Amino acid sequence: MDIVYPAVIKAARAWFKLGDVRIRASGEEHIPETGGALLAINHLSFVDYVIAGVPGADRGRLTRFIAKKEVFEHKVGGPVMRSFHHIAIDRADGAEGMRIAADQLRDGELVGIFPEGTISQSFMIKEIKTGAVRIAADAGVPLIPVVLWGTQRFLTKGRSADFKRHKTIGITVGEPMHVTGEDPVAETAELKSRMEAMLDELIRNHPAEEQPPGSWWLPKAYGGTAPTLEEAAAAYAEERRLRAERKAARDQ
Repeated sequence: MDIVYPAVIKAARAWFKLGDVRIRASGEEHIPETGGALLAINHLSFVDYVIAGVPGADRGRLTRFIAKKEVFEHKVGGPVMRSFHHIAIDRADGAEGMRIAADQLRDGELVGIFPEGTISQSFMIKEIKTGAVRIAADAGVPLIPVVLWGTQRFLTKGRSADFKRHKTIGITVGEPMHVTGEDPVAETAELKSRMEAMLDELIRNHPAEEQPPGSWWLPKAYGGTAPTLEEAAAAYAEERRLRAERKAARDQ
């Protein structure tokens, strides 16, 4: 039984209203009103779990998100995530989390996954993993691309929170893909291509006054100063190296 989750959705809608957060959503009709479906969502910020739940909520559904197991181990975040019936996945060995996700999909749940695996600091679509295709194929449900734009302005990696009023968020829900899993690499490439096209359209149609040239939240290809995909990948690799060093030092 869901008690907390619907209350959080109501709180989010109150935030949108009070903060004049303008949600511009399209394609929500692609989300089925019943039955299992897997949403593959790009990842720009720490508020994406809230925003990416909007299309499902607008269709009268709750989205169960797949998230790294470390979130579930947090003394505050863990109980909240479990109360929402979200799904923990171990980045080192995701088989169990993928099995649970497929089971929930077969049971008719709407499940969300961020196939890039982590926040894209370039704000473009990173290389995405084949897990989304494999889970959808295993469960026999449609895989639906969902692309967000503008959430990075609120709270993203390496930036201070900014919840000032009068911001626009774009959401596009794409047409369902019916994947087989016979060639997960090719089907994942198709998913990425669709998400890239959807993101390009969202950026180009976003209010110009909210992304002036030189904006840190705008990709370089669109006149901003965000790092390129290559620069962001190099920074992430260095971050992981330092994290591994710190862990090794603690384990000694």
